[in-house]
Amino acid sequence: MRVKDKEQVTPEIDDLDDNYYTKTSCSLLSWGDFLCTQMENWSLKHSPLHVDVVSGSNRLESISEDSVTTERQTDLLTNFIPTLRSGEWSDIGGRPYMEDTHICIADLAKNFGCDLVSEEAISFYGEQVFDGHGGKDASHFVRDHLPRVIFEDVDFPLELEKAVTRSFMETDAAFAKSCSLESSLASGTTVLTAMIFGRSLLVANAGDSRAVLSWHGRAIEMSKDHRPCCMKERRRIEALGGFVDDGYLNGQLGVTRALGDWHIEGMKETGERIGPLSAEPELKMITLTKEDEFLIIGSDGIWDVFTSQNAIDFTRRRLQEHNDVKLCCKEIVEEAIKRGATDNLTVVVVCFHLEPPQPSVRQRGRVRRSISAEGLQSLKCLLEG
Repeated sequence: MRVKDKEQVTPEIDDLDDNYYTKTSCSLLSWGDFLCTQMENWSLKHSPLHVDVVSGSNRLESISEDSVTTERQTDLLTNFIPTLRSGEWSDIGGRPYMEDTHICIADLAKNFGCDLVSEEAISFYGEQVFDGHGGKDASHFVRDHLPRVIFEDVDFPLELEKAVTRSFMETDAAFAKSCSLESSLASGTTVLTAMIFGRSLLVANAGDSRAVLSWHGRAIEMSKDHRPCCMKERRRIEALGGFVDDGYLNGQLGVTRALGDWHIEGMKETGERIGPLSAEPELKMITLTKEDEFLIIGSDGIWDVFTSQNAIDFTRRRLQEHNDVKLCCKEIVEEAIKRGATDNLTVVVVCFHLEPPQPSVRQRGRVRRSISAEGLQSLKCLLEG
């Protein structure tokens, strides 16, 4: 997370592979806006489409992603059951304090001493990142409370998207209450969580951490960075009376969604007024297929020096070399440091297969070529001697 008084550092990077370039604070790396059509509830075992919950509307929508959609539809016909294995790694990076934190829970219900009716476990992978304004209390509070709040929600697990959205808001309110009782806790945190139930993957994001899915070696971004340079976020901010100054929300924060930050005047709601800094997550859900290889969850420090596709390529190569997920996470963090990352660094990788990713053969796109009338005439003259 970026704050106004944080020194911006642009690393000098040499000898990188062809897919790498340094991400600026407002880099446009997403696939673009999606065409959406409204659906009803999320069926845990019959959800054939990649879907998205649009922030502020609490409605589940289907997504079309160019040619990916058609190809994924074919993959969905196969009877694929993911086999989960995960790893994680963190490093303080160039900061004096470590303010990233994360959590991985293989079975959410079992973790809280309860068995669900369903035979399928719900795995919870959380990335809570706090950076640079007041301490790590918010990120630790969210890490310790959010999973249980989700689990105890009345709509869990049958309407998971509603449960997750409501849980983000309730956890934010609970932290506000804690801050009112003990002002020294005042701080903020971005939050990104990924939940896997059977073949369904749900990602919820509030902030600038990022989740990227590898689909047969192709990067599919499962979250969008919530930063003031995003026009959609800027319109929402301005509609609520906020403003963007020099790329910062109300001239202070480099993110537009976060939990906490109640101590910063004008950021959160007071009474009937809704503040521009939102704790409501954007949700994206996808039905996993056999072509889905792994999911990368990374704090913003990772994405400062990796593009989404570059991170997928790097991870695939490492998994193909040794197939050790935790070691792969360590190598991602070490590579980020080599590339000049200056922030705290945390990465979680969740694989959906026991085997390493298979080498992919990328087909070269067809290039249409044409020749002008003048060129044709010149060619005719040459042929005729």
